Amino acid sequence: MKNPFPTRAPSFDTRAIRATIQKAFASAGLNSRVGLMREVSDSIGRALGAGRQAATSSQLESVGVIDVPARVIPEGDARWAPPDRDASIGALPPSQPGSFTARQFSNAAGTRSYKTYVPAASPQGPHAVVVMLHGCTQSADDFAAGTQMNRLADAHGFLVVYPEQAAQANPSKCWNWFQPQDQRHGAGEPSLIAGIVDEVLQGHGADPRRVFVAGLSAGAAMAVVMGQTYPELFAGVGAHSGLPYGSAHDIASALAAMKGGRSGLPGLKLQPADAKAGRKRAVQAVPIIVFHGDRDHTVQQTNGADIARQARQAHGAQFGEAALRESTQAGVAKGGRRYSRTVHADAQGRPQVESWTMHGAGHAWSGGHASGSYTDPTGPDASAEMVRFFLALPQAGTA
Repeated sequence: MKNPFPTRAPSFDTRAIRATIQKAFASAGLNSRVGLMREVSDSIGRALGAGRQAATSSQLESVGVIDVPARVIPEGDARWAPPDRDASIGALPPSQPGSFTARQFSNAAGTRSYKTYVPAASPQGPHAVVVMLHGCTQSADDFAAGTQMNRLADAHGFLVVYPEQAAQANPSKCWNWFQPQDQRHGAGEPSLIAGIVDEVLQGHGADPRRVFVAGLSAGAAMAVVMGQTYPELFAGVGAHSGLPYGSAHDIASALAAMKGGRSGLPGLKLQPADAKAGRKRAVQAVPIIVFHGDRDHTVQQTNGADIARQARQAHGAQFGEAALRESTQAGVAKGGRRYSRTVHADAQGRPQVESWTMHGAGHAWSGGHASGSYTDPTGPDASAEMVRFFLALPQAGTA
């Protein structure tokens, strides 16, 4: 009788399997050289077959972290070809570039570089400030090019501040949103970002009542952290493809949270928080606008929904459960991307929680320009909509 089972094991693409696993590690900014991640990395390598060399930590860290093509943006190249915008806050004028300067800030938590864009035209009164937190592997120049936030600053007269994560702090230059020491007021990376903002406010005489923070991916997760840890500093938050506050307390739970609460890797199920870490929840009712693609395979869309849910719960706890009224609309962006927009407004009709879902979109800045990395030019303009949301807040007044 012929053996119905093959005599040799079926072949598989070891490199492709490793690349998928490596991408999952790198997208969370995980260091596979120490602790649990080292054990997991070694175990995976052994399981892929005897006599085959396991993936090294340097290979893990070199894998791209976002599920769209990346481009390298030259240092200082934030001047971009103007996009064809369909922004609700109006068309952008021809570029009149202001100054884009680099500085460093240091405190007990370390040192971080940052860049500040000052528009050429001065507004009437002090500048508002928009703080932009880049995603993994990105830089200030890259993020400025992709989001085009500096051109919006030219049009509306606000400052833009781009803190940069240090490679020494995270090999993939991800903000460490998942570490307990980086989720508290007066400590870690939140203290560095807040210190940068204070330095800019003092140095430029900007308006401390009109400071906003936004980010992409790990930067969005850190923007949410900033809204919770420094609500007295930030009047509004923008989160694109990010995660809710307190969704992770270590690298294993970070990876699980990114995948919607469960890890796709054996042995990395979502682990309960230890007694000291606990699971944090949002308690500060800071206005927030959320963007997320429903085909995001790096940070699952459920995380965006959870950010909005946290914000509604915090607002309800502070102002009453029936304080917000919900409305939803659907549309198609000029580039062809379908979207849904849900607004939770207060009794005066002012949006406090706004959530956008881009249908069919992955892990990329919606409406971004192709001169920057990790952008989706076909979607609604997240940058313009965030600025519209920020400047309409009661704290913002008019720019």
